[in-house]
Amino acid sequence: MSDTARTWLTVPALAERLGITPSKVRKLIEDGALLAVRREGVLSVPEVFIVDNLPLGELRGTIIVLGDSGFTNDEMMQWMLEREDSLDAAPIDALLAGRKAEVRRVAQALG
Repeated sequence: MSDTARTWLTVPALAERLGITPSKVRKLIEDGALLAVRREGVLSVPEVFIVDNLPLGELRGTIIVLGDSGFTNDEMMQWMLEREDSLDAAPIDALLAGRKAEVRRVAQALG
């Protein structure tokens, strides 16, 4: 699934969904618990990064691995949401399916 087919949440919409303030959402992004990019000038997070009204726990470590490999936020987002042939899925979908070690192994090999 391409990133354009995903549902995106703005910081205020995500704050409302999670029941926290927009500043706490921005803190989650700063701390690497969530990944956000600007879409049409508005900081946004893919809805798929939220599971049971919390950031997907496996996301933080994967973001760290990609950051250590020199990826920008935009590059990380693209990699997370677009199909990765070696995973036979988009990395975020593989994470949601419980394939954290495999996703991180592929991410480390990119560096």
